[in-house]
Amino acid sequence: MSIVAEGPALARSSTAPVPGRDLWLRVASAVVLAPLAVLAAYLGGAWFIGFWLLAAAGVLWEWMGLLAAARTLPGAIRAGWIALGALYAGAMLAAPLVIRADAALGFTAMIFLFAVVWATDIAAYFAGRLIGGPKLWPAISPNKTWSGAIAGAVAGIVGGLAVAAVGGISPLAPIFILTLLLSVASQIGDLFESGLKRRFGVKDASHAIPGHGGFMDRLDGFVAAAAVAALIGLARGGIDGAARGFLLW
Repeated sequence: MSIVAEGPALARSSTAPVPGRDLWLRVASAVVLAPLAVLAAYLGGAWFIGFWLLAAAGVLWEWMGLLAAARTLPGAIRAGWIALGALYAGAMLAAPLVIRADAALGFTAMIFLFAVVWATDIAAYFAGRLIGGPKLWPAISPNKTWSGAIAGAVAGIVGGLAVAAVGGISPLAPIFILTLLLSVASQIGDLFESGLKRRFGVKDASHAIPGHGGFMDRLDGFVAAAAVAALIGLARGGIDGAARGFLLW
């Protein structure tokens, strides 16, 4: 008997998506979810906590579902995966809360993060398909290309610098380096989740978000970038000034 509860129904990699339909589902989901994320960041407080608590719970649910499907994992190894899943879901909740807690720049910092991660994701998705070329890491994610990774990094930098300029954050030179770091972290987070799914033989973490798969599929890049931003912010600005800690140089 498995020591974890049955998780979400998992999409096996043998089911090939319809490219056009998948794209429109991704767009429709983004049109709904992106404004909700921005609104929650603007409102702050209980609304913000509730939004990211739901996201973290969804991530943990999907993670446990992956483990439930892998019935051959020994008990000791499974316990390690459970602990890692709890840490991953915890970061999903803790990083945004730490950043938004900064009364002065918390909202701006969240918009900055959204801009970097979303621009990276969108540019990498389309550039990888339109330009193609050498694969980034075919053993982990056969669809990702170097052209997509580079385009994503450039777009992430532009998105972050645009928010910084509008928000009056300067100087821009360290922000340029920060946006590059966060864009790369976002793409590493995406690769981590791709490797995780490949390890467990699934295409999507769940079907919770049409066109994107599950919470992990949609938030893999954000959790990595947010964790890096929160760690930098805590190191430089403390618990009450994390947003200032990573935005002001």
